Amino acid sequence: MELRKTLPILLGPLLCLIVCFAFDLLPGNRAATYTAGIALWMATWWITECVSVAVTAFVPLIMFPILGIADIKTIAQQYGDSIIFLFIGGFLLAFAIEKWGLHQRIAYKILSIVGAKPDAILFGIMLSAFLLSNWISNTATCIMLFSSVTALIAHADSWDHFNDKKKQQLATALLLGLAYASTIGGMATPVGTPTNMIFYKAYEKYFPTATPLDFFSWAKVGFPIAILVLFVAFFLIKILVLKKTDQHVVEKKHFAFKYKALGVWKPEEKIVGLVFLMAALLWFTRADIDFGSFKTKGWSNLLFNKKYVDDAVVAILCASLLFLIPASKQNKGQFLLNWEDAKRLRYDIILMFGSGFALAFGIEQSGLTDWMAHSLSFLKGVNVFVLLCVVCLVITIISEFASNVASITLMLPVLMALQKQYQVSPLLLMIPATLAASLGFMLPVATAANTIVFGSGKILARDMMKVGLWLDIIGILIIALFSYLFL
Repeated sequence: MELRKTLPILLGPLLCLIVCFAFDLLPGNRAATYTAGIALWMATWWITECVSVAVTAFVPLIMFPILGIADIKTIAQQYGDSIIFLFIGGFLLAFAIEKWGLHQRIAYKILSIVGAKPDAILFGIMLSAFLLSNWISNTATCIMLFSSVTALIAHADSWDHFNDKKKQQLATALLLGLAYASTIGGMATPVGTPTNMIFYKAYEKYFPTATPLDFFSWAKVGFPIAILVLFVAFFLIKILVLKKTDQHVVEKKHFAFKYKALGVWKPEEKIVGLVFLMAALLWFTRADIDFGSFKTKGWSNLLFNKKYVDDAVVAILCASLLFLIPASKQNKGQFLLNWEDAKRLRYDIILMFGSGFALAFGIEQSGLTDWMAHSLSFLKGVNVFVLLCVVCLVITIISEFASNVASITLMLPVLMALQKQYQVSPLLLMIPATLAASLGFMLPVATAANTIVFGSGKILARDMMKVGLWLDIIGILIIALFSYLFL
């Protein structure tokens, strides 16, 4: 085996051993230190890609029980989180779209609007994902647009003026743009991501007599910050990934002609399109929105218990319909999907998803997040801007490994204590912390959107880390500076 492959394989467990035996992060609680070592081990293997992501996914199943952090049954349950079924359902929808050629129709339509200039395609995808994820979950947004993006990448393979390297750069750029914009869009509105809702509920709990925050109060802060981070993400991807990729423009009318050449919609295209639109509509309208003057009720209120239903139920419902609806007479005996189609699912990525949730569970269970949060106590007396930067940095680091929901839930009580020390408005700490919880751009498991695009097999972990590191740093500075100046 090559040395460059062998060294990272050995480096992962070696770093884990060093952390486990050379440090004691929480005296009296060795589990926190052991979990930090395991997290470092997994991060090393993810970043270097020295082994399959499925192999890395086995590490929590082995090490957490051995080191006494959690029992095997509890850890195994994390691999069945509902968001994994959202991922599965979304990919089955994508398979149906590809099977019947609807993805080509969508791709040609997009290209007939923006042309074939790589940065124009990138910006069009990012803007679409950003606007959609203002209103529905980041994961659902990424799934909805994934087929269109992969169709655009497949079409680019036919561009004679692009060599293989440029095609790879374009694929990486478009997929990273989709993932990042889906996450960034959630920052803009209170309903864009669960972390914003957690902040809103915590603010009501801690300050019941304060003036309630409505939808537009949040948007006045969240939207400009999200827009700034979106443009930073676009330019980082353009500079670091697209680089000097040929900006040759194919006439838009060329793609309009291609679209027209597809002819009338096939019955299968129409039905798959309707199922897809049904999924989108159900995602949009499932939950309540209640922010002062802006209120609407979701359809989940009609059920026996609305808490039992989330976006994963919608994805699996719509995916299941595809196995039950027959194709047209021209394809007699077929259904829109069969199980042979489902065998294309990336089970290694599903396992990686599960390992991310298992690691997040271990980090919370062991108390490692408590250590990270309470390490902020050294900040007493520092400049408020420095305080904001450090708070955002700590939350971003936690969110790269643990769920953003867990990181903000843990940090809000700590921030309340800091707020009393500094005698500043609680919003000055709570809002930037909530926004920073969405800054997880480096690792494939940091967000569901990252995992989905990584599952395409067209992105290297090191490319995601290279762009994500800069985006995390600049995002932290944008959030801290904007909050310092305007909050």
